[in-house]
Amino acid sequence: MGDENEAFYVVRKGDIVGLYKNSSDVQALLMYDPSITVFKGCSLPKETEAYLNSRGLKNSICSIGASAVQADLFGPLVVCPFQATIAGIINMLHCNLDVKYIEKLHPHGAGGSNPFSNPQQNQSRRENFLAVPPISSYCTSILEFDGASKGNPGQAGAGVVLRAANGSLVYRLREGLGIATNNVAEYRSLILGLKVALQKRITHISVKGDSKLVCMQIQGLWKTKNQNMADLCKVAKELKEKFTWFEIKHVEREWNSEADAQANLAVYLPEGEIQEDCERK
Repeated sequence: MGDENEAFYVVRKGDIVGLYKNSSDVQALLMYDPSITVFKGCSLPKETEAYLNSRGLKNSICSIGASAVQADLFGPLVVCPFQATIAGIINMLHCNLDVKYIEKLHPHGAGGSNPFSNPQQNQSRRENFLAVPPISSYCTSILEFDGASKGNPGQAGAGVVLRAANGSLVYRLREGLGIATNNVAEYRSLILGLKVALQKRITHISVKGDSKLVCMQIQGLWKTKNQNMADLCKVAKELKEKFTWFEIKHVEREWNSEADAQANLAVYLPEGEIQEDCERK
């Protein structure tokens, strides 16, 4: 891909995009937050460098909002080759991290201030723009949920996939819901998953689903427009408060295929019947 000295790395976490020149800096970020996405570029286009500098971001080592990034801004990008290697290291180290060492490297830790809350006062900390997640969340389990309804309303089912922090499959669950709408099935699947996670004594959980309505309502960003949804939302929120650490994210349907498969199997189960497949002890 050309001269390695001209290589650069585009790092994205949520709505923040960072640009790095040093691969070791990016590897360090991956060690502490495997959820970020990294791409490698060969040579930063001159137009891009001029564009970034014009916004007061010097030397092309910067962070900008993802909404400001144009599709062709960085030119051709490929998936960074060392990300898979780092993921393997993370799997080995998960839940065995030296907390004191991490806090020494990142003295601000989880309780530190947001390095972008005031860009002018935090200029020197821009290179480390990704906030370190709470120490207690390094062993966060992953919950994927989905609901299905054949007819909307019609025969419905709830599907749940529970994963370990490294992404490996632990449990698959499905529940027959009888006659219900898609939205009810989505909420019932989330509630099913949260209850099971609590039964498994999981305290830190990252929830993912393709129902934007459920994800936004649980975060309090969208209002519930009918009593049935409000009641289900209340139950789900009460359950989420029982976790020490909780987050919920909306994902596209293609990234939720495992839970979708369980929900479609659940459609054919009698109402109230729950089936569980345990992948490991």
